[in-house]
Amino acid sequence: MNAYKTYVRMDASSRLVLEGMPFPEGALLEVLVVDQTRQPEERTESWRALMRHVQRLPESAALTDEDIAAEIDAQRSGRSCGW
Repeated sequence: MNAYKTYVRMDASSRLVLEGMPFPEGALLEVLVVDQTRQPEERTESWRALMRHVQRLPESAALTDEDIAAEIDAQRSGRSCGW
């Protein structure tokens, strides 16, 4: 999975325009919109809820501590594990 993080400010039209994205034309992208103005406690609870959801996914049950350690090492060294 390739991910790209950027920030945009909502304007009066309630529309967001993302420009200069590093993906090819026609790529199917998943968009997650997170309000960064929330209080830290709200962000923490939101993150915990997301992690509980992810941990319940069937794919998560198959991950081992070794898989996670290998992914961390790969990311730190700039390569991908190719999950």
